[in-house]
Amino acid sequence: MDLATIIGFLASFGIVATGILLGGPMGMFVNYASLFIVVLGSLAVVLMRSSLGDFIGAAGLAGKAFANKVDNPEDLIEKVVELATIARKDGMIALESQEVSNDFLSKGMGMLVDGQDGAAIKSALSTEAGMMIRRAKAGGAIFESWGDFAPAMGMIGTLVGLVQMLANMGDPKSIGPAMAVALLTTLYGAVIANMIAFPIMQKLEQRAEAEAINNELIIKSLLFISEGGNPRVMEGMLYSYLSPKVRAKLEAAA
Repeated sequence: MDLATIIGFLASFGIVATGILLGGPMGMFVNYASLFIVVLGSLAVVLMRSSLGDFIGAAGLAGKAFANKVDNPEDLIEKVVELATIARKDGMIALESQEVSNDFLSKGMGMLVDGQDGAAIKSALSTEAGMMIRRAKAGGAIFESWGDFAPAMGMIGTLVGLVQMLANMGDPKSIGPAMAVALLTTLYGAVIANMIAFPIMQKLEQRAEAEAINNELIIKSLLFISEGGNPRVMEGMLYSYLSPKVRAKLEAAA
């Protein structure tokens, strides 16, 4: 699991919950009418502006925000240099027995073993990398929309509560519940947008960017291997994908 995401998620809700409990019971902040308007209402609006497939797929993509981090480029470089050394020494067929955890790299290795040329490998993997980015953007757009619409539905709920309150000014008992709906819908909308939807959207964008960099690294590596290039030359070329600090550390250790 991505500890930063888990810790941040739990800490943000924990801080808000603690602040509520310090001022009174948690129950006063639970209103089912407000939840109905904001949560279901905002999700319905998001569904209306999205395709059903993207809407359902967004739930699976949200899990990626809490899943393991993207492969470290440093580890990928070490692995592809090892594969390049094996391919140069024993031929492409020797790669068939090698196990890799990265699915994108595994697919490229399979194409090398099958004897496909560099142009075919680049075309196929570039297309797949592009589709991965497209799916990530579609999922991020769903959560961005949710973050936009949840506060708007909260405002609608606030207006509903105010109308109910003003329409029943003669009944003092109805003023409190109506005011609760008016205020809590705004709170729920702000919580959904700023503590759930936007953080997940930004996490998916960061993950997609990191995966895109890794995929580009892998494609260049596989093309280099297909041409029978020197693994050490390839390693030096791939160092450009690392941060200056990590690059300096590896070059000093070499």
